[in-house]
Amino acid sequence: MKTIRVRELIDFLRRHDAETIYLVGDILDGWRLQKTWRWPPEYNVVADLILSKAAAGARVVYLPGNHDELVREYLGTYFGTIELVDRTIHTTATGKTYLVIHGDQFDVVVKNAKWLAHIGDWAYNFALKTNGTINWFRRRMGRGYWSLSAWAKQKVKGAVSVIGRFEEALALEAKETGVDGVVCGHIHLADMHDRLGIHYINTGDWVESCTAVVEDFEGNFELIRWTQLVPEKTKKKRRGRKSRK
Repeated sequence: MKTIRVRELIDFLRRHDAETIYLVGDILDGWRLQKTWRWPPEYNVVADLILSKAAAGARVVYLPGNHDELVREYLGTYFGTIELVDRTIHTTATGKTYLVIHGDQFDVVVKNAKWLAHIGDWAYNFALKTNGTINWFRRRMGRGYWSLSAWAKQKVKGAVSVIGRFEEALALEAKETGVDGVVCGHIHLADMHDRLGIHYINTGDWVESCTAVVEDFEGNFELIRWTQLVPEKTKKKRRGRKSRK
């Protein structure tokens, strides 16, 4: 796992159930684990919560990404009751179909210049660390959370261009697959729109945005941001999927 906001993720998992749960890649950060092993006890809580949901009857599907590509050696098999696949098709309560995939397969940088992807990952992690310092000062001044890395992804011309090409490639793949939409991750930018002729959904991450996408019993999708711990209340049950990184 990356440096996730694990308390928020645990809180979300404890308060939500689903019939099907899609883990849309980069659940393990193999790039970082190759350099140094770091596995806090809280990560075991996350794993136990997911496994307990699978044991209780939820279908759990794990779609590895580029950071946990080592898991791709086991595609088509099961880890206990958890399915390991490269892609799958989700059918909503209303009969619409969605391609579910991590998405790094359509990232030109990851495909053609992996060394550059590693540099980008280093820069992203540096920005995440910088976020901590920036927000320490912001809290002292009574201001809310602000993310340098998220700002850069949305405002820097090069990043915006890469994101646009990524979305276009996923939209084209969805159209060629003959589905109504696509659910993906990879770029750490939660979004949901119909600008490209299909319903594009990006689940975001649990590093910064703390987002998941859920489907209700009527087949409607909702992008949930779980950035603050909430008081104890009745646990929600969803028909469809929730995704996280």
